[in-house]
Amino acid sequence: MKGTLRIFFTGMFISFLGTLPLGTLNIAAMQISIAESVRNAILFSLGALTAEMVYVRISLVAMNWVRRQEKIFKLLDWLTLFIIVALAVASFIAASHPHENKNIILNNNLPSYILGLTMSAVNPMQIPFWFGWSTVLFTKKILLPNNHHYNFYTLGIGIGTMIGNSIFIFGGQLIAAKVQNNQSGVNYAIAGVFTVTALIQLWRMFVKKKNFKETIHDAETRRD
Repeated sequence: MKGTLRIFFTGMFISFLGTLPLGTLNIAAMQISIAESVRNAILFSLGALTAEMVYVRISLVAMNWVRRQEKIFKLLDWLTLFIIVALAVASFIAASHPHENKNIILNNNLPSYILGLTMSAVNPMQIPFWFGWSTVLFTKKILLPNNHHYNFYTLGIGIGTMIGNSIFIFGGQLIAAKVQNNQSGVNYAIAGVFTVTALIQLWRMFVKKKNFKETIHDAETRRD
């Protein structure tokens, strides 16, 4: 039981810390919280962490196979770049139309949960991130190769992600309350974050040229 609780809280702590740096999903959750509602932002985050938990659970039993799927990672890189650029453009549009105050990408007919699930599913950085941490935990014998440990580890990761995203969701509400008359400024700031994220993604894909194994190793310390 002690080992189970240890791996649960270890997964939760790693996931919480990994959620805190600015990234596509937590900023999107914050923007949904500001433009729509806390409920929709929470549903979005639940969808995002569902995809993450599925990736983690699969990676635990299929690490070697997934590591060989170079074409899949490259495709996900392009999808991630496309989504980030689209979010940046949509945020700039929302900022230039303050009376509408909605990101046309995030504000669509998709249920918030499905939107979060989809955006998280095409984010390739979380896969090598969890590969790296899981390998470390296996090596230190904190994570043991059995379903009981796998399930509690994955559950802890999901809860840690939700706690981390909640900071952005409720932080977004505080920001909205402080800047009620300057929603354009908020949208411009969010658009700037997405733009920087897109540039980093481009740099990683084209400027920082590495082979696939080096890319995986480099990404094992980053999540988004």
